[in-house]
Amino acid sequence: MYKTVVIEYSPKADDMAQKVEEKANEMLQDGYELVTMSITGTAKAILVFKKGLKKSFI
Repeated sequence: MYKTVVIEYSPKADDMAQKVEEKANEMLQDGYELVTMSITGTAKAILVFKKGLKKSFI
């Protein structure tokens, strides 16, 4: 199962990084892991999470 989250307007890179980290940690508590993300031209971030990723031990 996938879930998409939008981080609202955050023009400073440090602030955006902190918000992404906080949301990733919050979602991890619910069993979701960050798969990919994109930053828009309007200083928003789109985060895509997937529930139940299986770890590879290569």
